[in-house]
Amino acid sequence: MKKYDAIIAGYLCMDMVPEFPDQELSTGISGLLKPGKLIEIGGLEFNLGGVVANTGLAMKKFGKKVYLNGLIGNDFIGEIAKNMLDKYGLAEGIKITGITGTAFGIVLAPPDVDRIFLESPGCSKIFDIDFIDFKAISESRLFHFGYPPLLRQFYLNGGVQLKLMFSKVQEMGVATSLDFSLPDLQSESGKQNWLQIIRQVLPYTDIFVPSLEEVLQVMKPDEYARILSVSGNSEIIDLIPISIIRDIGRTIIDLGAKVLLIKAGHRGIYLLTGDVSPLNKKEGFNLSDANWNHRELWCDAYPVDAEKVKNATGAGDTAAAAFLSGILDGLIPETALKLAAIAGRNNLYCRDIYLEISEWQEMELELTSRQHEISDLSNK
Repeated sequence: MKKYDAIIAGYLCMDMVPEFPDQELSTGISGLLKPGKLIEIGGLEFNLGGVVANTGLAMKKFGKKVYLNGLIGNDFIGEIAKNMLDKYGLAEGIKITGITGTAFGIVLAPPDVDRIFLESPGCSKIFDIDFIDFKAISESRLFHFGYPPLLRQFYLNGGVQLKLMFSKVQEMGVATSLDFSLPDLQSESGKQNWLQIIRQVLPYTDIFVPSLEEVLQVMKPDEYARILSVSGNSEIIDLIPISIIRDIGRTIIDLGAKVLLIKAGHRGIYLLTGDVSPLNKKEGFNLSDANWNHRELWCDAYPVDAEKVKNATGAGDTAAAAFLSGILDGLIPETALKLAAIAGRNNLYCRDIYLEISEWQEMELELTSRQHEISDLSNK
């Protein structure tokens, strides 16, 4: 029996979210954020952010024993983050540095407008393999790592540290899981050859859980640029045909991933698997080969009550947390996928994921009380 169900490592930050007036923006975001304009806000929320906090807190709420492995600065933002993690009993694996400040994001989320992120990576720029707690990983069933595009040391030199870390964890007999973030095309991160980096890492990745826009930008950068150029005011994920999603999925599985989960926001979630038997050879995994091998499923998003929506930040991370929890529990893919969709939807109703997100049993109850169809694309 392993000490931990999952180690959640990588990008950790503090999100600061201005509360905009709840009014319709007939002129769009450009009419709101005009030079010289004063905008009265209702307040400023401080929330833990990044994959370490979002996925880690949700998995703990879902009943999993988790250990968070991230880095904060010795500054006032880091102090806020440390106090919040202490409150949840999850600060044990958090490292502190005095070299540079804590990563933070300013999240602009006016009503009916897709979120805009102003991100300062801070000490995440120096977070490298030396900060990874391999002893804790050895005592865990799953190692989940997120946002290489915001972790400079893990994308420099062709992603050599990312490949080294994942190969080392694989050698330890621990399952590996990778989440992503959208590279800023104008930054150093956005100028990396992410397709080449991901090709080197996927052979050591059991589970890959990117968003649809992220995976399109990484796997088909030319197609991403083409769709982006004609998107106008439309959300780019609405313009990506299922044929491209399936083609990307097959490529990722062919490159070595055993399980691919693509988070597509309001469109739903796409699942593609290869041969999962290597995953079952690792301690703590018991997935049915008959149910999990070579499956292709699409789960539509669950209906959202617009009046209950408080915040969309971290919805993808929460969906991933539920999916990974389902895998650790040995659930069939249809159930794990539905729980991921419910958790992602429920995240919209939360300001504090840990305090407000539904318990695992509540989500299971919704599964049994509400019919929700999944499209099986296998062999089509």
